[in-house]
Amino acid sequence: MSQCAPTETPEIDQEALRTKYLHERDRRLRTDGQHQYLVAEGGLEEFHTADPYMPVVPRLPITEEIEVAVLGGGFAGLIAAARIRQAGVEDVRIIEHAGDFGGAWYWNRYPGIQCDTDSYCYLPLLEETGYMPKQKYAFGDEAYEHCQRIGKHFGLYDKAIFHTLVRSLEWDSEIRRWRIGTNRDDEILARFVVMCQGPFNKPKLPGIPGLETFTGHTIHTARWDYEYSGGTLSGGLEGLAGKKVAVVGTGASGVQVIPHIAKAAEHLYVLQRTASSIDERGDVPTDPEWAASLKPGWQAERQRNFHTAAFEAFGPGQPDLVCDGWTEISRNLAAHLDATSGWAALADPAKFVELRETVDYQVMERLRARIDEIVEDPATAEILKPYYRFLCKRPCFNDQYLPTFNRPNVTLIDVADTKGVERITEKGFVAHGVEYEVDLIVFASGFEITTDLDRRFGIAPYAGRDGLSLYDNWGEGYRTLHGIMTHGFPNQFFTGFVQGGVTASTTQMFVQQADHIAYVISTALERGATSVEPTLEAQDAWVSTIRAGAIDNSNFERECTPGYYNSEGEKKRRSHLGDPYWPGFYVLEDLFRAWRDTGELEGLVLDK
Repeated sequence: MSQCAPTETPEIDQEALRTKYLHERDRRLRTDGQHQYLVAEGGLEEFHTADPYMPVVPRLPITEEIEVAVLGGGFAGLIAAARIRQAGVEDVRIIEHAGDFGGAWYWNRYPGIQCDTDSYCYLPLLEETGYMPKQKYAFGDEAYEHCQRIGKHFGLYDKAIFHTLVRSLEWDSEIRRWRIGTNRDDEILARFVVMCQGPFNKPKLPGIPGLETFTGHTIHTARWDYEYSGGTLSGGLEGLAGKKVAVVGTGASGVQVIPHIAKAAEHLYVLQRTASSIDERGDVPTDPEWAASLKPGWQAERQRNFHTAAFEAFGPGQPDLVCDGWTEISRNLAAHLDATSGWAALADPAKFVELRETVDYQVMERLRARIDEIVEDPATAEILKPYYRFLCKRPCFNDQYLPTFNRPNVTLIDVADTKGVERITEKGFVAHGVEYEVDLIVFASGFEITTDLDRRFGIAPYAGRDGLSLYDNWGEGYRTLHGIMTHGFPNQFFTGFVQGGVTASTTQMFVQQADHIAYVISTALERGATSVEPTLEAQDAWVSTIRAGAIDNSNFERECTPGYYNSEGEKKRRSHLGDPYWPGFYVLEDLFRAWRDTGELEGLVLDK
């Protein structure tokens, strides 16, 4: 049985709740889907390109030929570059938009930022770098420092190019290299290109009419302006004293930053379209005795246990090593199966889904009841209740957020019926026909995660052999071999949520992909190849494998409240998980290892 107890959940009327869920979804559905958001370009480009943390140092354009260019210096890029160098390829250069390594953890430095998942699972390469997180859920500065630690440990700073944004990518068949154009007028010719832009690459803004007319100050949570707010990541925002502030968005970043703004501002207006699910954080410092007791391989074991809870189900007697809100449904389901001697239900997929769905409804009802216990005003408490299934939106965990709405200087404004804020004026915003004057608007509106590929990548042209556009090639869905290479795009590799393994510890997915990519690159070079790419037949076979094993989540996603998890409810949805290899992350790991062990590079063509 688990090392932690199941939670107590209330009785439910599942059918009545499902009806309520669908009603609340319909209140928020918009005909413009993901196009309700603005691209951070043109007059809004500074929300993406500006660096409020580190000045851009002028330099001359770089003209050079290199073996491997890794585009992105967050966890995906750091892991890929480290593995490629470990495979014996030294000429590896990371090109990064930010002023340092870190990716999302460089850009996201808003007050209160913290990992939402178990640090011991999320922070990668802990055993390789000899680091142990300070607590169960690392704050943003610790995650950023760990990115720097990886960069130093693997010697990745020496060839890194910072404050450089890739603008174009074109394959040159004559020289068999990628031509990389940047905002610094660089001309870099790379034999191999590894795409590590990450899902939190580019901020997006709500398409609220009048947004550009506001004469006060604006901040996106991904580009926090401490010169204006004062304070630090830990709060103390003395610059907001005497100011009226509006926060647009109550997802993960909004939930974390709102308590700190509320403590400092004269008044805070929280504009909420859809409530996030809020559970207790339950953070604790790392127990030194526990850390000292760990055996080699402990992180991989913990990550696998976390994966089981999130994507599969605990077996009889299997412990819950993570024991938090992410694993609660599996933990409660295991307790139910123990109590009813019902473990045989796992053999029947339909019965298992039915049981898990019931536990899902019970857990969400527990979270709604918890709001009534904390928030004093019944009307405010009701607005804060999430009416949807677990994982319809990203779950949030915060001990300060709900009590913030008991403060007299905080006003929660529900904009569900108007499907968002009505408009922004020179002096503030309008909600339900009333204008509210504010000094600062904070956009906690997230990133280009499941929007169109050209919006997410921001690279144009992006052309493979014979000028083939990646955006056109993937227009009707991803087309890859093993989720990392695409026919028509020689020597290019992809990471992230494409057509590969998905696990609860996202960074472990990057490790799996990096191992595979490093093997292909190093083997191709050892064999004297100048280019390598999958055959069309091998690619088509992989796409067929992905689609044949796909789990139909369409009904679940369709019934979810709109958000980036389900492409804002669009009929044509691009999942934030890509097209996963549903037989399992660790099944895929075995498949990859077996493929590499043959040494045949099956499905790839090497040209010398």
